[in-house]
Amino acid sequence: MSVAVATVGEGDLDELRPLLRAYCDFYAVAPADEALDELSRALIDDPDGEGLQLLARDGDRAVGFATVFWTWSTTRGSRIGVMNDLYVAPEARGGGAADALIEACAQCCRARGVPALLWQTAPDNHRAQAVYDRVGGRSSTWLEYELQVD
Repeated sequence: MSVAVATVGEGDLDELRPLLRAYCDFYAVAPADEALDELSRALIDDPDGEGLQLLARDGDRAVGFATVFWTWSTTRGSRIGVMNDLYVAPEARGGGAADALIEACAQCCRARGVPALLWQTAPDNHRAQAVYDRVGGRSSTWLEYELQVD
């Protein structure tokens, strides 16, 4: 597989949406397509303030995406990148798309002068963990909590 990664633009939304939907299906959630489009457009409109999405293609076929949000880290005293999403279509897994997307996310951080890229995965997502270990990621000892506020 020859993977090319580029920042998502308005013209990519029709290719991105099925990947976003498959990612949401994997996590058994169902936000509306309009909400997913709104997220993507917010990132397209303000990549320096909000973050960005990257789309991986094998030839002219979209096979995966990643989303990086910019935030502050008090413990680092700097901005950081949070790779909130990483997804590769099942038929493209093992072909280098995940590695290429992670490297592109890291490069976006370097270009902004951001010293770290953080992400998380489910404890039972061993395939993803193998990718993260392979690219040099280190697991954290932090536990994540969630509080629904609506």
